[in-house]
Amino acid sequence: MSIAADTADRPLVLIVDDDEDVRSALEELLMSVGIDACSFGSTQELLQADLPERPGCLILDVRMPGASGLDLQHHLASNGNTRPIIFLTGHGDIAMTVQAMKAGAVDFLTKPVRDQTLLDAVTGAIEKDISLRTAARHIKQHIDRYAKLTPREREVLCEVAKGRLNKQIAFDLGISEITVKLHRGNVTRKMQATSVAQLIRIWELLPAEVREKKSP
Repeated sequence: MSIAADTADRPLVLIVDDDEDVRSALEELLMSVGIDACSFGSTQELLQADLPERPGCLILDVRMPGASGLDLQHHLASNGNTRPIIFLTGHGDIAMTVQAMKAGAVDFLTKPVRDQTLLDAVTGAIEKDISLRTAARHIKQHIDRYAKLTPREREVLCEVAKGRLNKQIAFDLGISEITVKLHRGNVTRKMQATSVAQLIRIWELLPAEVREKKSP
């Protein structure tokens, strides 16, 4: 199944439920408030679909023939897919709810569910996904800019993030204070920071493996 990606910024809710009537009802409910939705009869059907990169969330039934909703949640998490998940089931119990929530589900609702309750959960999940995507995009920008720093500039940035003064950095690196100021200016410009505080914040947002990676 291929889903058009011509509305890349519009939220898309993916529904997985083996009950066709439930799928149809959920699609109609979401579309009645202007939210795009696409449904699948099984987890396998979803995994085989050509899905566009759009913000949104998943509404999963827990118990389905073949892989369950919890299996799909585990599979997505293992592959780094952070799309928020709402479980909707007629067979939920406390242990199952705890398992799903601990694994990162944003809500666990029992059928029949009030329309407004589900819509509130979907709205919250979409907002969470948009926030996560925005944060991930910013971090990627920081990583791309960090990659353009010279080895010496990375060393200076690391020292600045520790709160070291220019003369201390100069002593530790065996260079002049003027050279430190030059590198510091280059780092600020390349990282597109407007203040030392912002530079330190960017450093803290860089993944540890990027910060600790030795320069070639």
